Amino acid sequence: MIDEKNKIMVKALYYDAVVIGAGHAGIESALALAKTGAKTLVTSITADNVGYMACNPSIGGTGKGHLVRELDALGGFMGVAADACATQIRMLNSSKGLAVRSLRAQEDKYKYHAFTKRALESAENLTLRQDEVRSVAAENGGFTVECVTGSVYRCKAVVVASGVYMDSTVICGSSVQKRGPVCFSRSDYLAKSLSVLGFKLRRFKTGTPARLLGRSIDFKRLEIQPGDTVPYTFSALTKKQPKNTAVCYLGYTNEKTHDIIRAALDRSPRKLGLITGTGARYCPSIEDKIVRFADKPRHTFFLEPEGEGTDEWYIQGISTSLPPGVQRDMYRSIVGLENAEIVRDAYAIEYECIDARELFPSLMSKRIPGLFFAGQVNGTSGYEEAAAQGLLAGINASAYLRGIEPLVLDRTNSYMGVMTDDLVTVGSDEPYRMLTGRAECRLSLRQDNADLRLTELAEKYGTVSQKRKKLLAEKRAQIEKCERLIKTSVPAQTACELLAAANEENSRGTMTAEELLKRPGVTLGLFDEHVDLLRDIMPAARLEVYARLRYDSYLKRQSAELKEKSRLEHMKLPPDCDYGSVDGLRLEAREKLNEAKPLSIGQASRVPGVTPADVWVLINRFRRDNTD
Repeated sequence: MIDEKNKIMVKALYYDAVVIGAGHAGIESALALAKTGAKTLVTSITADNVGYMACNPSIGGTGKGHLVRELDALGGFMGVAADACATQIRMLNSSKGLAVRSLRAQEDKYKYHAFTKRALESAENLTLRQDEVRSVAAENGGFTVECVTGSVYRCKAVVVASGVYMDSTVICGSSVQKRGPVCFSRSDYLAKSLSVLGFKLRRFKTGTPARLLGRSIDFKRLEIQPGDTVPYTFSALTKKQPKNTAVCYLGYTNEKTHDIIRAALDRSPRKLGLITGTGARYCPSIEDKIVRFADKPRHTFFLEPEGEGTDEWYIQGISTSLPPGVQRDMYRSIVGLENAEIVRDAYAIEYECIDARELFPSLMSKRIPGLFFAGQVNGTSGYEEAAAQGLLAGINASAYLRGIEPLVLDRTNSYMGVMTDDLVTVGSDEPYRMLTGRAECRLSLRQDNADLRLTELAEKYGTVSQKRKKLLAEKRAQIEKCERLIKTSVPAQTACELLAAANEENSRGTMTAEELLKRPGVTLGLFDEHVDLLRDIMPAARLEVYARLRYDSYLKRQSAELKEKSRLEHMKLPPDCDYGSVDGLRLEAREKLNEAKPLSIGQASRVPGVTPADVWVLINRFRRDNTD
């Protein structure tokens, strides 16, 4: 092709796929494509931000830990990296039911960056290039990707994983800087190129708290938060148990803190009109918390180490964009932080993203075949949400190149399916965050059974290794063995001692292990203290059987509900249907359905503005099409 500005011939390089961005979404997409044999290029504005944790130095958490486990089950990379770079691992909600427990790992953010960058550098079929993409053009069934350096690439598939970098601005007080997070350069041209392709752009906002100097913090006045004695892992492939080498701390704001913030609200960037983007409801700034929850005398925060090679500490829960002087007074009003020194000021960042309703559940554009989107460019928030989309987009970009059906996950088999369906069907008017409460089937979508749910689904796409298949087969065999063993009777004396320790009544004498494990007060740990029966069964298999016993009646009820959901999901709708011609639909439903173009009755039922009566119209209208 010819560079029109300089009138010179530019030689284009050819790849099967180009991934734009090497953050958490881009990493997963690139590795999935390369693993499945696609010659892949991944570009990053700077190689120094590959896998960089620009916000909190952690992986996992409530709902998010489920996503990482599912990523791992599908052959993703984040779980492996999180285990390798963890400095502390904790199971959140361990006192609650198995369905809402979520693993969370504190990470050495600099080690994580190096670990993920090395994975890209060493992967076969994969090339990492530092370059900024200027434009993406769709032509002749493929794409031309042009960079600001003049480099030109041609490919059959593109994954846009640009994170928060498109036309991003960083705001702190009255300062507005045209850059990306952590002083990285921003993407100045890609947003315009997507607009030319017909994508409607939206402006979202997120933020990050200050980083404090550790030696200026009085940790003795804060509550220590240690890791688990025996840490769990995110990845089934992790052999060496991670060690907890770091601790976190818990603290609280106070009325003095809140007074300082209230007095400075008229100087906040939002008040000054410098912030116009929509922020995340579930991760508000401290000034938003003070206004929205004015009755609360204090708010919780956590101090988290950024890594073993630095003395910077992340203060989770107190993100802000107030002026630096206000930030200093605010932090120093808190017990334990009276002499705190700020290494990096907190800031807000605004950026461009697309409306994910323009995508199929495969994360491919509805209008431009071969063009995929993943991560915060789809309006989500968080490393884990981004990585999950990245893996799905990478798998499906590879499937597109090979001409096979895409991997489409749904609400009944995964949190990834819940998130994808939320994004492409309902959309989000704010940065989307994964929460356990979003999943209707969370009893069966536990983090401990992600491999049982998903690994076999990914086998035909080539991301699941032989080792992972073997581990799954071993786990299934152990589950079957465990289910046989729990039918064994436990001696009356042993059963009596166990039930007494569990504060449970014993009116039957001899009981089977299954009957004992169904008792509310009998935990697996307590059972093992009194009965040797299951000690040779791997922990993951025991936990699965225990969960099935505990949730048996609920799972049976949920199973009946899932059959009806599955029936609706399998009732297909023509992707090119003109709903304006479907008699019986209300006007609003016709408009919403024509905009959404759902692929099934189930998806149509979740489109805002579509009522149960409209769903019945669709069922009756398309019943014959689904029975032919």
